[in-house]
Amino acid sequence: MVKSLFGGPKVISISKFQNDAMIPVISQVEAYWHGLSDGGNIPRRSDVDPRGIQDALENAFIIERIAPGIARFRLAGMHLNDLLGMEVRGMPFSAFFTPALRETLNQKVEAVFSEPSIISFDLEAEGGYGKPALKGKMVLLPLTDDFGDVNRALGVMITDGKIGRSPRRFEKIEANHRPLNTAALRGEDKPQNPITPVKSGDPFIETAKRPTPITVGRPALRLVKSDTWTTDD
Repeated sequence: MVKSLFGGPKVISISKFQNDAMIPVISQVEAYWHGLSDGGNIPRRSDVDPRGIQDALENAFIIERIAPGIARFRLAGMHLNDLLGMEVRGMPFSAFFTPALRETLNQKVEAVFSEPSIISFDLEAEGGYGKPALKGKMVLLPLTDDFGDVNRALGVMITDGKIGRSPRRFEKIEANHRPLNTAALRGEDKPQNPITPVKSGDPFIETAKRPTPITVGRPALRLVKSDTWTTDD
């Protein structure tokens, strides 16, 4: 059990995905992010310790918002480098998608930072000469900088199938948009007397009627070097 951004404990269940080999890696990153939320705060970039997602490092990445709807990679695991056939760090996030998708993609990426939201994607790349058909999943989870601005995101991407000739770019996406309760995060919906949180019908949104706790001086562990992940600072 881990804490939820929405005020109460949240159980991460993957039972409905038990036949999908890609889900354990994705759910490890999501569970880690929820654990960092610490009772209602969007995690800070400086709190992300690669050792917390050791089994998912090859597929994990961090992006930075550089303009509305536009982000670039600050960190990326080796699987992402393999998909593009080159070093991904510093490249635009849109590099993994065909130009026809980029306007829709930019809208979804902007929602991660501006609302903020969790966005999950089903990905598909059609086959061609030396390029087998490829399917994948991706999740973007918002992060703040040390000043509290939501301008980074922790992500994970995993694919099913042989990569073949690179670069591989996805031609179809289906996005699942899960807005966070930003009023609760800012403490704007605090009642005079805190009461027990009440769950809504949406499994991803709970109305948390309690003040947001203040945390001070949490140390951040950092990994200076890893086989598949290096610091971006």
